[in-house]
Amino acid sequence: MTIAPNAERLPVADLGQAMQVLRDRGMRISTSRRMVLEALFGSDQPLPAEQLARGLGLELTSVYRNLEVLERLGLVRHVHLGHSAGLYALVARDEHEYLYCEHCGSVRALAPEELDPVRERIHELLGHDVRFTHFALAGTCAECADRADRADRAPARSAGHHHP
Repeated sequence: MTIAPNAERLPVADLGQAMQVLRDRGMRISTSRRMVLEALFGSDQPLPAEQLARGLGLELTSVYRNLEVLERLGLVRHVHLGHSAGLYALVARDEHEYLYCEHCGSVRALAPEELDPVRERIHELLGHDVRFTHFALAGTCAECADRADRADRAPARSAGHHHP
């Protein structure tokens, strides 16, 4: 099982601040590290390492090494949606938790406070403190549930011929 680093989110407003944080911590700003950060700042959704590597023309191992460093610092988190490989998201601006539809694959990002009532209820019932940043909540989105409900209510069509 993948273990997510328990790094506190490191808030930064932009790429320049993120690179300054790296410098302040004695880290080198390699071309590949800068490219990975630029791609993450430019995306509004989590990205797989493979897509980053392909899109940036970098070796996959280099992308993974950089993502690991950025995650340990609290600039990046990875999340698992269903059975997919880990996806990486910039958390320097905002932390998100995710709802994942197992039917259509849609992903909905939520501010953590939107799931606080769920967290509180789980704690009340089970005494367990939960977070949903590493594994998304999987289920069925409203559109797929509605589509399935309409299909269940539709009259069955006869496969045979209609004779008067």
